[in-house]
Amino acid sequence: MALPQRPFSRPPGGGGGGYSRGRFVPRKEAEHRINHFIRVPQVRLVGDNVEVGVYSVQEALKFAQEQQLDLVEISPNADPPVCKIIDYNKFLYDKKKKEKEMKAKAKVSEVKEIRFTPNTDDHDFDFKSRHAEGFLKDGNKVKAYVQFKGRAIQFKERGELLLLKFAERLQEIGQPEALPKLEGKRMFIMLAPKSKKKKEKDKEQD
Repeated sequence: MALPQRPFSRPPGGGGGGYSRGRFVPRKEAEHRINHFIRVPQVRLVGDNVEVGVYSVQEALKFAQEQQLDLVEISPNADPPVCKIIDYNKFLYDKKKKEKEMKAKAKVSEVKEIRFTPNTDDHDFDFKSRHAEGFLKDGNKVKAYVQFKGRAIQFKERGELLLLKFAERLQEIGQPEALPKLEGKRMFIMLAPKSKKKKEKDKEQD
């Protein structure tokens, strides 16, 4: 007995949408030719639950219908075009989800500044270190600096020790880009967030 074919709301040939699991995929969402919009005599079929090989498009469609899934053209420029049997709606959903995650990871990092003085006490140091920790965890760089006023420049060694202590405090999540550097009446150090790989390597060395 012949398997019933899925209905289409308009004749094929426009390269637009089609029915996916009983729901029409609009033209604006159709990034690939699917099902009966695949207008070639034969295709190379790949994917799960199929024997990889070249089949007539009618055979490939039959396999897709038997699994209640869609035949999707994933490499139209191959000879013959490569198709895969998948749930097209789920495929689009997963693709958009992955793109969204990649966009979130590609967030432009900012440089956050933390200001100290040569006489910063322990309480203020701890408070500012916690702020810096949050900045680093959010993927931002941290520029910590000691501001010297007037004759306080004579305590530049104290400022250097404070910045090194700061870098040591954040060593699990932050990587110093260089040693503390004096510019005018400011001494600063720049910390970048540690990559996951770098964190794991440091743990192994410990």
